[in-house]
Amino acid sequence: MAVSWMDDRRGLGPAPRFLAQIAAVVAGLTALPGGALPGGPLPGDGLVFQGLLPFWADRLVAAVGWLWFVNLFNFMDGIDGLAGSEAASIGAGLALVAALGALDPALALYGLAAAGAALGFLVWNWHPAKLFMGDVGSVPLGFTLGWLLLVLAASGLWVAALLIPAYFLADATITLLRRLAEGKKVWQAHREHFYQKATQRGRNHAQVVRLVLALNGTLLLLAVASLALGWTVLPAGGGAVVLLLALLARPVRAAA
Repeated sequence: MAVSWMDDRRGLGPAPRFLAQIAAVVAGLTALPGGALPGGPLPGDGLVFQGLLPFWADRLVAAVGWLWFVNLFNFMDGIDGLAGSEAASIGAGLALVAALGALDPALALYGLAAAGAALGFLVWNWHPAKLFMGDVGSVPLGFTLGWLLLVLAASGLWVAALLIPAYFLADATITLLRRLAEGKKVWQAHREHFYQKATQRGRNHAQVVRLVLALNGTLLLLAVASLALGWTVLPAGGGAVVLLLALLARPVRAAA
């Protein structure tokens, strides 16, 4: 948060920001095995990837994924209300899935705390915004929500942990890969995300955020269904995300 605040105030290069994020992620991962929540150890062995990888590889891939989530949350904070709405959706989704999945109640409480903070912020950040999140808000928020999602996955509910933030994951990752393929500097600011193109093609900020919230509601229902159906709900979630991305990419027809 301190480094992000300095970046907002003075403008830092990518190196100090990235090094601070790596240090925070490495420190945060030490809280994951065997006791990620105050109530006691995680169910099972606490492996994020469910034993498909050895412990060292599990933690390494989790660290890379967490580091990406921290940055994508910052990248996706580009229009009024979007990052706050996503934080509220993820927090509420975590709380509901943790409660229904009979996980440690602390995880549900953390999710509710994140959702409550985001909703309070949205009072000021909804379009037209009077207050903005900045790096000092989006980076620590991505860090916190990323840790909670890792806890959910390490508790065995990896499908829900993937579905709940699926829109942010898809928009940011596809945009990054496209920019890499085009030889662009991916660390530089740009306006090429799907949600940004939607505002350029005729939708206002609030309209885009409402569409994302509708998708998030669908993803939450699928996350709840995954408690009984497992990974079989993933194609439906992927299809819903693709449909929204396609809708955001289409120009809005002007009224006659």
